[in-house]
Amino acid sequence: MFGIVRPCRHRLGEHLKTQWMAHLCGLCLALRKDHGQFARIVTNYDGLLISVLTEAQATAGGGGRRTAGPCPLRGMRTASVADGEGARLSAAVSLVLASAKVRDHVADGDGLLARKPVALAARRVASSWGAAGARSGSAVGFDTAVLVDAVDRQLGIETLAGPGTPILTVTEPTETATAAAFAHTAVLAGRPGNAAPLAEAGRLFGRLAHLLDAVEDRETDATAGAWNPLTATGTSLTEARRLADDAVHGIRLALREAEFTDPKLAHVLLVHELRGSVDRAFGSSSCGHAGHTAAMSSPYAPPGPGGPGVPPPPEPPRRDRRGLLAGCAVWMGLACTCQMCCGEFEDPWSRQRREGLCNQCDCGDCGDCCDCGQCCGDCCDGCDCCDCGCDC
Repeated sequence: MFGIVRPCRHRLGEHLKTQWMAHLCGLCLALRKDHGQFARIVTNYDGLLISVLTEAQATAGGGGRRTAGPCPLRGMRTASVADGEGARLSAAVSLVLASAKVRDHVADGDGLLARKPVALAARRVASSWGAAGARSGSAVGFDTAVLVDAVDRQLGIETLAGPGTPILTVTEPTETATAAAFAHTAVLAGRPGNAAPLAEAGRLFGRLAHLLDAVEDRETDATAGAWNPLTATGTSLTEARRLADDAVHGIRLALREAEFTDPKLAHVLLVHELRGSVDRAFGSSSCGHAGHTAAMSSPYAPPGPGGPGVPPPPEPPRRDRRGLLAGCAVWMGLACTCQMCCGEFEDPWSRQRREGLCNQCDCGDCGDCCDCGQCCGDCCDGCDCCDCGCDC
């Protein structure tokens, strides 16, 4: 479900792109440090928001950075990466949610997981990740039981849901889980007064993540006969769009009530990029830069082919898609051989063609007159995230 914030690197600008990559790499390395190499596959775009929020609230110089060694995913370059309790909380949340996702796939018998030996191995991995996430969460004072409880309640709610059930009843467990994670960033940063507004931002983010996931999977779920919250409750796309737009607006208002030391990256990701995520899910707009389409929700995923007015290639039939474990194995091979950085490669799960990070377009029309990176593309209206004097 998590992976809806997939920022356009052009709109971020060089400064915020560097910060964003620092948090992405920090989450990945926190997973490796505390839980081993295999745990790095649960790295995801939305998980790093926890690290971003923690650093945004930290006192000057208290964000926590270190220099990481060369990595194939960075073209064998060193980099300054986020380090500290925010990254560890991100890792804990990512592990627990990944554990739940694997258990969900096992229960559904998806792909190779329909085979008993593979399902048994996946259950062990899920159990290991859940326990590891609980340990990491406890180390930073966060009780992951709220996440586990939300996942357990989700299945029961979905079983009982039917036509006429309010869609917000179905999204409630996700809202509760993300609210708790967002609120704990205030505790880590030593700003207890931020806990309430960030809990509200997290609640709405969880609602948005659930809604957009349902919208994006609606057609494939119908083809496969899988359960989809919109179809099951009879919620129209119009209503889903209304709720999504309200959630984005609510997140923006909630962030205004919180006190930040450096809010720019959090503002861009949770206000501007979320609005882009909604537009992307409902097919109402795309990034204005040549060669850019939505990135994958898997770790370090680059843009795919396409551009303004050029629809992305159709998703392969579900039967041609790789299962969870097979896709992870292919992803590890691509990462270790630098193919995800240099040249084209086949998406480990969907089998779509992708371009490596080093082949991203350089359109040359992106202004950097302010650090918020919103001076090109889809500018916001009335944004006060910078004082550059532009129309942002």
